[in-house]
Amino acid sequence: MNSDSSTVARLSKAGKRYAAVLALDGIDLDVRRGEVLALLGPNGAGKTTAISLLVGLQQPDSGNATLFDAAPQSLAARRRIGAMLQATSLPETLTVGELIELFRSYYARPRTVADIVALAGVGDLLGRLYAKLSGGQQRRAQFALALCGHAELLFLDEPTTGLDIDARETMWRAIRRLVGEGCAVVLTTHYLEEAEALADRVVVIAHGRVVAAGSVGEIRARVAQKRIRCVSALAGDAIASWPDVRSVTRDGDRIEIVTDAAEVVVRRLLGEDATLSELEVRRAGLAEAFVEITSEAQKEAA
Repeated sequence: MNSDSSTVARLSKAGKRYAAVLALDGIDLDVRRGEVLALLGPNGAGKTTAISLLVGLQQPDSGNATLFDAAPQSLAARRRIGAMLQATSLPETLTVGELIELFRSYYARPRTVADIVALAGVGDLLGRLYAKLSGGQQRRAQFALALCGHAELLFLDEPTTGLDIDARETMWRAIRRLVGEGCAVVLTTHYLEEAEALADRVVVIAHGRVVAAGSVGEIRARVAQKRIRCVSALAGDAIASWPDVRSVTRDGDRIEIVTDAAEVVVRRLLGEDATLSELEVRRAGLAEAFVEITSEAQKEAA
């Protein structure tokens, strides 16, 4: 049993191997009620395998997976989740509206059709055959199906791939509303700005292991790198030769400097260019932190 009542799903020392490939190497992972957990990592890191263990599609070779303190294969546990996975097979002869009615029938207390349509923004798709939808429209329909059962835990594996900006924003609004209702969300995404906007916690996986975990702020703080933007007459090549400067790019009279010692570089900029203006210093974003963390993991693995 979980000692923490807020934990709705957990992997404990979970390992999974496919022939010679070690997909998960004894990872620990917990999902808490009312949070968005972003599961990040390069392709092949083990993210989708971790989700498949938690939803009960596979079983770990070692360690344990639990869903609401039960086996993930338990029907009672599965009825408390929704899932939008990368690989999905649906009856292509049904319309989106018919699919929603079919999926609602799987649950004792489903959401109303009106609520599903409003949350997922699929009113324009209800009468259309699923097989005739574009890839992005199919992803929207799949999201609607994941919402049918008043999920307490929602798994979204690369949910916004192929979506346009409006559809992505609709999904983001829905996720925020669900979390506000107490639902937990496990999100994998290659769009790091999406994780930065939505996630309460981030777990970075590389080579089947957890290499970083914490809030977005905590992950960003692991990287000393900062970006300095300003309008300056100084030559970019000259700045690039300064100690602690990683790179310099110029766009017209604007310069962007990447550095691990922002205070030192700013003082020198101000000392050498009395006309410098529009100075801005920004710490590393989640994208920069992700690249550095996974690069370090790759070096260690090599």
